[in-house]
Amino acid sequence: MLSEGRVFAECRALLFTIAYEILGSAADAEDVVQDSYIRWHAVSREHVEHPRAYLVRTVTRQALNHLRAVRRRREDYVGPWLPEPVRTGPDVSEDAVLAESVSMAMLLVLETLSPDERAVFVLREVFGYSHREIADLVGKTETAVRQIAHRAREHVRSRRRRFHHDPRAAQEVVGQFLEAAGTGDVTALMSLMAPGVVHISDGGGRVTAARRPVRGRENVARFIAGVARTSGPGAWFEFTSYNALPAVLFREGNRLDSVLIFEIADTLIHGMYAVRNPDKLGAAIAPRPLARRKDETWRP
Repeated sequence: MLSEGRVFAECRALLFTIAYEILGSAADAEDVVQDSYIRWHAVSREHVEHPRAYLVRTVTRQALNHLRAVRRRREDYVGPWLPEPVRTGPDVSEDAVLAESVSMAMLLVLETLSPDERAVFVLREVFGYSHREIADLVGKTETAVRQIAHRAREHVRSRRRRFHHDPRAAQEVVGQFLEAAGTGDVTALMSLMAPGVVHISDGGGRVTAARRPVRGRENVARFIAGVARTSGPGAWFEFTSYNALPAVLFREGNRLDSVLIFEIADTLIHGMYAVRNPDKLGAAIAPRPLARRKDETWRP
């Protein structure tokens, strides 16, 4: 018999990933996981036949409850709302399903679903749970889950944009982007972007950021050049990966200023997501282990 602490530790990456994909916030996901640990610690073991199944159900229901509570706050958000970025390692990129599911583009599509649709879609399409298993997780009938899953899948399919990038080529493109931005070369910046490129900034009303998405190659290039001109002399950056996408972490002295995430395909930048809201950067430095393995044997 494994200790309750070890059981939870072995499930933690899976639990965090489920909560994060339902909520789109690393801080909220961490709160849900911590609350689930308290519940796990208090429950009588004689009532838990399958610990992983119990923990996944607890996290799923807690995440759903939390998502319903924060929906209104996101509607009143100042400027564009972006998911809280999570720093990811190479192992996440090696899992194509997991990598796509935590990408900024996918998380933004998931924001357009209802809480139930989002949870069902994530559990079915990302983590591979059956409709019967999901019915137990979310507290609905299997028939209802099948209907929700179909509706959510069609919604996502009609809005999803897919980007496949080569990590080496992507880093080269990002390097060229930073060089062109540093010199204010609008023409060079435009040459690195797809015609329909979109730049979204999230400052949350706390720091300066564009209040609406910037669209089009020339508009985005001029916007980037303008932002670069305002950078202080103590600014520096670091190449890294966030949400399984190439990214740059910017600092002003010792202060984390922003995380800029790129969607790159065929050596062209199709999307940029700049997260500047300090509330979303508090835990952005440390890598987050993600996982999507589920129970081999599930018995509700």
